[in-house]
Amino acid sequence: MKSPKRTTLCLMFIVIYSSKATLNWNLESTIHPLSLHEYEPAGEEALRQKRAVATKSPTAEEYTVNIEISFENASFLDPIKAYLNSLSFPIHGNNTDQILSINVTTVCRPAGNEIWCSCETGYGWPRERCLHSLTCQEHDVFLPGHHCSCLKELPTKGPFCLLQEDVTLNMRVRLNVGFQEDLMNTSSALYRSYKTDLETAFRKGYGILPGFKGVTVTGFKSGSVVVTYEVKTTAPSLELIHKANEQVVQSLNQTYKMDYNSFQALTSNETKFSVTPEIIFEGDTVSLVCENELLSSNVSWRYEEQQLEIQNSSKFSIYTAVFNNMTSVSKLTIRNITPGDAGEYVCKLILDIFEYEGKKKIDVMPIQILANEEMKVMCDNNPVSLNCCSQSNVNWSKVEWKQEGKISIPGTPETDIDSSCSRYTLKADGTQCPSGSSGTTVVYTCEFISAYGARGSANMKVTFISVANLTMTPDTISVSEGQNFSIKCISDVSNYDEVYWNTSAGIKIYQRFYTTRRYPDGAESVLTVKTSTREWNGTYHCIFRYKNSYSIATKDVVVHPLPLELNIMVDPLEATVLCSGSHHIKCCIEEDGDYKVTFHMGSLSLPAEKEVNKKQVCYKHNFSANSVSWCSKTVDVYCHFTNAANNSVWSPSMKLNLVPGENITCQDPIIGVGEPGKVIQKLCRFSNIPSSPDSPVGGIITYKCVGSQWEEKRNDCIFAPVNSLLQMAKALIKSPSQDEKLPTYLKDLSISIDKAEHEISSSPGSLGAIINILDLLSTVPTEVNSETMMHVLSTVNVILGKPVLNTWKVLQQRWTNQSSQLLHSVERFSQALQSGDSPPLSFFRTNVQMSSMVIKSSHPKTYQQRFVFPHFDLWGNVVIDKSYLEKLQSDSSIVTMAFPTLQAILAQDIQENNFADSLVMTTTVNHNITMPFRISMTFKNNSPSGGKTQCVFWNFRLADNTGGWDSNGCYVEEGDGDNVTCICDHLTSFSILMSPDSPDPSSLLGILLDIISYVGVGFSILSLAACLVVEAVVWKSVTKNRTSYMRHTCIVNIAASLLIANTWFIVVAAIQGNHYILCKTACVAATFFIHFFYLSVFFWMLTLGLMLFYRLVFILHETSRSTQKAIAFCLGYGCPLAISVITLGATQPREVYTRKNVCWLNWEDTKALLAFAIPALIIVVVNITITIVVITKILRPSIGDKPCKQEKSSLFQISKSIGVLTPLLGLTWGFGLTTVFPGTNLVFHIIFAVLNVFQGLFILLFGCLWDLKVQEALLNKFSLSRWSSQHSKSTSLGSSTPVFSMSSPISRRFNNLFGKTGTYNVSTPETTSSSLENSSSAYSLLN
Repeated sequence: MKSPKRTTLCLMFIVIYSSKATLNWNLESTIHPLSLHEYEPAGEEALRQKRAVATKSPTAEEYTVNIEISFENASFLDPIKAYLNSLSFPIHGNNTDQILSINVTTVCRPAGNEIWCSCETGYGWPRERCLHSLTCQEHDVFLPGHHCSCLKELPTKGPFCLLQEDVTLNMRVRLNVGFQEDLMNTSSALYRSYKTDLETAFRKGYGILPGFKGVTVTGFKSGSVVVTYEVKTTAPSLELIHKANEQVVQSLNQTYKMDYNSFQALTSNETKFSVTPEIIFEGDTVSLVCENELLSSNVSWRYEEQQLEIQNSSKFSIYTAVFNNMTSVSKLTIRNITPGDAGEYVCKLILDIFEYEGKKKIDVMPIQILANEEMKVMCDNNPVSLNCCSQSNVNWSKVEWKQEGKISIPGTPETDIDSSCSRYTLKADGTQCPSGSSGTTVVYTCEFISAYGARGSANMKVTFISVANLTMTPDTISVSEGQNFSIKCISDVSNYDEVYWNTSAGIKIYQRFYTTRRYPDGAESVLTVKTSTREWNGTYHCIFRYKNSYSIATKDVVVHPLPLELNIMVDPLEATVLCSGSHHIKCCIEEDGDYKVTFHMGSLSLPAEKEVNKKQVCYKHNFSANSVSWCSKTVDVYCHFTNAANNSVWSPSMKLNLVPGENITCQDPIIGVGEPGKVIQKLCRFSNIPSSPDSPVGGIITYKCVGSQWEEKRNDCIFAPVNSLLQMAKALIKSPSQDEKLPTYLKDLSISIDKAEHEISSSPGSLGAIINILDLLSTVPTEVNSETMMHVLSTVNVILGKPVLNTWKVLQQRWTNQSSQLLHSVERFSQALQSGDSPPLSFFRTNVQMSSMVIKSSHPKTYQQRFVFPHFDLWGNVVIDKSYLEKLQSDSSIVTMAFPTLQAILAQDIQENNFADSLVMTTTVNHNITMPFRISMTFKNNSPSGGKTQCVFWNFRLADNTGGWDSNGCYVEEGDGDNVTCICDHLTSFSILMSPDSPDPSSLLGILLDIISYVGVGFSILSLAACLVVEAVVWKSVTKNRTSYMRHTCIVNIAASLLIANTWFIVVAAIQGNHYILCKTACVAATFFIHFFYLSVFFWMLTLGLMLFYRLVFILHETSRSTQKAIAFCLGYGCPLAISVITLGATQPREVYTRKNVCWLNWEDTKALLAFAIPALIIVVVNITITIVVITKILRPSIGDKPCKQEKSSLFQISKSIGVLTPLLGLTWGFGLTTVFPGTNLVFHIIFAVLNVFQGLFILLFGCLWDLKVQEALLNKFSLSRWSSQHSKSTSLGSSTPVFSMSSPISRRFNNLFGKTGTYNVSTPETTSSSLENSSSAYSLLN
């Protein structure tokens, strides 16, 4: 371009043409100026050099070319424009080229010393040109944020003025008129009217804008009336927009009242908004920058989530500035950002009527640092790493580690920024955490810090455990077999995961032998062996383990051989020795040893001769009776074993009876000599029973001298293989590794018993030995696997078989708890069963069946098992609802076993005949049950007739822990004869019993007894209550003298006690009649109170009888009322209380206070019922005696007196007294006593129930209403004047004629009796007896 002085005018125009030839353009456009002089052709021009293209294109492409033309004469501009406008496009050139359009874009004119280059209509300078060049501000103020139209000089290179795009201005203006709801309805007439008028005015006003396209009203809002509308144009300027706004206001009439100052224009696409950092984490310092190419510092910030205008504060800071006089920049800084600061932020810049908004929504990510929350570190100088990592991918700048605690143990940090992880390596030794600080916790904190200030941390609690220093006491242990010893292992630290003991061979000691206690500053484990054997000889290790660190201390134990007392076999156990004869005595053991053995008889020591026979070692002495100076005496002989450690043991005694020998009839070289009837016992191995030293028989055999021969009275010998197993079992339970040996032993036991079934069926001793073996071994295991359980049940199957049943009978005649012992052993094994991941165990044999289930999930299935024994025609079902199984611990095992022959064996054991022919089913769970539980069982009953069916369980604690059937917690749900369904609230061994002595509740007799009991007792309660009411009404009138006062005191207490007793009784009986499972504690309480108050009835009757006796016999002796009253209450309530408390204290600790099926005193186990029956019987006898004495005293005449007519009339009074005293003194209980014993005729139950239920009525009638004084008092009380007057007259007449004349001996005695002279009407005292009915449904005394 030429210099401005030469150039008058220049213009740029753009040429768009199409060509199929591909042109290659240079990187930069070159301007070719062309100077046109005044007469030169106007069409000459210089074209800008085209960019060449090396490739060819088969299709036509469009190109745009900028052309610059310079003029020295400005008048050339218009002709050029006219010429270009006259051209018809497209213009075809050479080949395929054609010009599509030519438009003038830029015109530069001189303006003083400057050249202003302005854009033609529809064109504008690009934004970068406007920002980096000087604009003609005074001449042309362009719209902010849009293209400018004038620059003060032409740029040296492009781009030049560009075709402007359409611009949409979102505007609004306020009309100061009232807002109407129709303006919200686009179809309303008002809306259309406003829209038409306003758009007309807007088009007229904004039509002056360059490139104006149109205007549209978009809606109305309240706030007066706010009109929103859009204006479409190309390059509006502020000046033109203001002019357009003025014309709009002028175009509208006064109806709309448009506010000129309310014009606003909104735009949001001209603001550059940036956020640093791009990914924001909690704790970062965040910068939000709002940049706009406007010269304005009027910038505000708003937090949209809370509609909060942000101001400078400790958290927020705003900085706004204008750079290069072109760009407005505002920066919002948020310090220590939190998730609560997340949301949308708005930057708003205001320039004139235009508002520029920039919005940005930011999210705040939480920082998560992953680390182990707790760790335990042993102070053993081994490196331990603490690791923490950031879960978020943050540009971390550094990681810091801190610690806080009572002890300081630093570490070495190592950080890998790329992986966002850090490691802190500790190496603690004993000096840093001595034993006193063991268990101290130090908190280590790893903190990640980002480049923008975000911080994330995690705490790790590290507990430092000192290495345990173990001390063993005592220093040396040297014991002999049979003695006890203990080893104490003391640790100076209290932290450990496990403590155990093992041998030098690595065999763990069974945990039952040691106990471990933890203290604040240490711990100790004590290994205790109560009976040492040779297996305990060796080295033992006490091991404290914490994670992978072990502290070990060792101790040597020396066990010197010494036979146990139980293992010393003596012969004879007892023998008769002639004073002139001798007898061989010996002591034998199974294993040889270095022992010094002597025999001792009192102070006499006898030498022993050693004899070895294979494994059996015996020490013998031939005792000569003539070597001692006494005869006809019994002496005890002992063997004394002393070992190398100088420890000793005494054998069981051998009893020698020294006799002269006159009556000796039985002689045998093995058994010995004896007198007729003499009974002796010998060990079977030393008897006539064949035995081998390698495998001797066990047990004891009993002989009796009959005539001149020894006869076998009782054989309790144990078959040799079984005896060997018994000795092994006794050794096993003392072994340190008994849990490891147990499975192998039970397997051998099962095999041996199966082979010896025939021998066992004829040997009660062998059967008892097997039961003892199972009992011993069932206390060993904590867990039993399926295979071991199979071996146990195989053994049980043999000993419960039919061939062995007769042997059971013989065995139970000698020992009464063998079957209970067996059942308990099997239950213990089943409770220890652990199936693990193996399938549930099932076992089906002829005499025992078992099924099990493991609770594996929180929603188990209902437990259902069925057992069928076709050989016995028996079956049974067990059901436990899943709702109860859900309460059990996970992995709990439920085991049910069924036995077809065990009930008959158990019945023999307790000598009961009321068993039913049904199964015994045992159900156990290997975890304790703490929640309410319910099990349903159905039994096939082969003895359906003959009495009432009971659901029972075997209670091992009954009968001094020998066991018995108990019905507490069980009841019959339904029974149809052959089948009985039982419901119980606990688990153990169950069966059913038949009670033949009690009537069936559904029978006619049972219903009759129910009616008599319930109705009669209820009627008795009402009568007693009425009696108390009457006594309360007439009390003052009838208690004016001492005798009458005490008589009525007794009557009141008799009635009250019987009332309370009957009330308790009927409540308990009603509950039990409905099969309600009564709480055992409530049942005990009810029994106590029933017992106490019924006894009180009897003792108050005794008090009444003694008072009558006292008043009749001790005529001249007077006692005060208070003294009599004190004695009466002590006797009436003190004695019953003492008897009741003693009975409860003596029986309840063994849980045999009450019956098994009803809440009343026990009879079967403890005869506790006698605590009621004996006092009642004694009182009845005493009162009958008193009655006889009273009658005798009345009938016996004085000396010189003869009976008269009045004596005959007194017979009536005597009969009346007997009729009253008899029921009151409890003669009814004579029938009650007959019901105590089983098998009593049911007629006695009925008579007893009938008489008892009327005792309340007897007391009301004879003890209360029959008394004339009571009658008179009632008449006076209720003002029955007329009848009362007549009655008084007749009474007066009767009184005027003495009933007993003073001359009559009977009269004198009655007068002496009551301390009166003259005439007196005797009101005979009456008492009553009480009743107690106690059956399951009919209230009889016994079932």
